[in-house]
Amino acid sequence: MAAPFHLRSLQALEMAVRCGSFVKAADELGITPAAVGQRVKALEDHLGITLLLRTRGGIRPTLDLEQALPALWRAFTNLEEGMEQLEAQREQDIHIAAPSDIVDLWLMPRLAAFRAAHRNVRMCINGEGDAPLRLGRVDVELGFELAPSPDVEPLFRDVIVPLASPLNIIRLAERDPASRLEGFPLLHLDLYRNDPAGLSWPDWLRANKVSRAAPERGMRFQRAAAALDAVAADAGLTLCGLALAATALADNRAALAWPVATGLLSRNPLSVRSSSQAAAHVRRFRVWLLEEGAKTQAWLAAQEKS
Repeated sequence: MAAPFHLRSLQALEMAVRCGSFVKAADELGITPAAVGQRVKALEDHLGITLLLRTRGGIRPTLDLEQALPALWRAFTNLEEGMEQLEAQREQDIHIAAPSDIVDLWLMPRLAAFRAAHRNVRMCINGEGDAPLRLGRVDVELGFELAPSPDVEPLFRDVIVPLASPLNIIRLAERDPASRLEGFPLLHLDLYRNDPAGLSWPDWLRANKVSRAAPERGMRFQRAAAALDAVAADAGLTLCGLALAATALADNRAALAWPVATGLLSRNPLSVRSSSQAAAHVRRFRVWLLEEGAKTQAWLAAQEKS
């Protein structure tokens, strides 16, 4: 009996035992139940022993097979791991869709580490990258308002805080606390407009009992990156997620105008959506995103305590 025939028969046998029926095993293998039965029967004929018992409750292994099952399971696990390692050597594409601010301010500062560990992975993010553009559904989606489903998992919930330039921080400190914001332009960011927690300047002022005439007035920005650039240029104060502003804070382009404890917690977390049936390299990327999300959440918690 040729080795490929052995492997096909052993695969059918192992899957039948794992699933408890030829029908379920056939679904997993993409063949007919009759073909599963034929492969098992051929192996039994070759060995001259019975491997499966057919009962009303389904199929179960004979004593002879039970003794060999641990070795079979180890062998198929090793084969799967070997195949994953081989798959990891070929070029693999990941197509990602995400809000531009999430890409520029959160994903990109972290992505170099993933790319260094997975040099064969090509990426197309919002239609751009080293992977060729393709039509159809993306592999991974990031967003604040992803509809709940088994394929969606949260990464982190940001803390929305008031930010100003270092120069404006000095100016604010020189003013009376009761009217500190009067006369300072308020920059409004639409990124959080649909969050049910209420993350606007009027909401923040009310929550922190800070007075400011006409808090709804001021320039509006659709992009957090643009609002942070305006802050760095001393144009005013904005409310922005602490995780998204991390690089601007580290570069001293922005600073906290009030303690983190005064921030508003977003109701909508940044979440990831990808199919659990996706290719192995896409699943690895999802796991990496979840790990990075957990690190971000821990960093946010540390900032609130500091």
